[in-house]
Amino acid sequence: MSSTENLQYQIALTLIPKIGDVLIRQLISYCGGAEQVFKTPVAKLLKIPNIGKTLAQNLQDKSVLDRASKIIEEAEKQQVALLFYTDKNYPNRLKQLYDAPVLLYYKGKADLNHTKTVAIVGTRQSTEYGKNVTEEIIEDLKPFNPLVISGLAYGIDIIAHKACLKNAVPTLGVMASGIDLIYPYQHKNVSIQMQEMGGIITEQTFETQPDPRFFPQRNRIIAGMADVTIVVEAAAKGGALITAEYANNYHRDVFAVPGQLGKSFSEGCNKLIKERKAEIYTSIQDVVETLNWDLVGHEKNQVVKQTLDLSAFTEEESQIMALLHKNQVMEIDEIAWQSQIHIAKLSSLLLNLEFQGVLKSLPGKKYAISVR
Repeated sequence: MSSTENLQYQIALTLIPKIGDVLIRQLISYCGGAEQVFKTPVAKLLKIPNIGKTLAQNLQDKSVLDRASKIIEEAEKQQVALLFYTDKNYPNRLKQLYDAPVLLYYKGKADLNHTKTVAIVGTRQSTEYGKNVTEEIIEDLKPFNPLVISGLAYGIDIIAHKACLKNAVPTLGVMASGIDLIYPYQHKNVSIQMQEMGGIITEQTFETQPDPRFFPQRNRIIAGMADVTIVVEAAAKGGALITAEYANNYHRDVFAVPGQLGKSFSEGCNKLIKERKAEIYTSIQDVVETLNWDLVGHEKNQVVKQTLDLSAFTEEESQIMALLHKNQVMEIDEIAWQSQIHIAKLSSLLLNLEFQGVLKSLPGKKYAISVR
């Protein structure tokens, strides 16, 4: 059987009424493949746990194969990748989850198995404070080159996506509609730009209108694809808290930006922190330390060694660069102590190196090499 025929059976399974992601996996496990599910007699299907008479009979309806074929044609026409959970390009982080979608519709250029992934979510009714914090987080994330994931919604989500585009950080929008129906429509141009250095993804088939029940499902994908979720602003109830709840259930790290007391847009974040469902976010270093990220990892070290010529610097500048190359990220006081350069002069040297584009200043008066 060709890969297209196999995909046809896989897609057809998702079109069966009264079926879900967990049952599809179970059926494939028992029957040995998507095609075999459709060829298994009702009597045998009924012996599989949680498979009732209605679902067993629905699986005899072969008309879904024609619908699946049309979906494949439409995907080719729109250059949309159809990723079944057994596909090598399916996000590995989702494969670990029992309730992950079995089929994803994806359009873009991002690596869905990027080495670092961060979800940034928040209220649709964002404030200027929330906007500033979100943009600052993206700027601080840039040296680590993560894939930033959000929901393409109003407020914090779209601010995060736009900040990623501005800073050349790959970003992925997870949708609660068909991939051909951008919601809200006002974000269509942003979604097109995202596809050049990130992408858009959904579990809903073509022409599916956004529906309230789809948004929590969308949020589980955001949480499931991210190593860490950062909630910037959130009311006492809302999608951002649902995403955080999923992340907690998936044993992923959650951070929340503390907000002003008595303000509705701060209630959700403060509650997450109070109930210990999220760590307090004070700077990107909180995330770096929790996830044990290296700003200059093995691959980046190779780039540094190839492009960084210490002979181009003064003796003191070379000393600073060598220290940062060895320690990756250092506070200014630590640099001063190890280099024995007076703090006033060191500040001037660091600023000069930053102007040269070889250093990056981080929150908390910390510095790291900028890989060129």
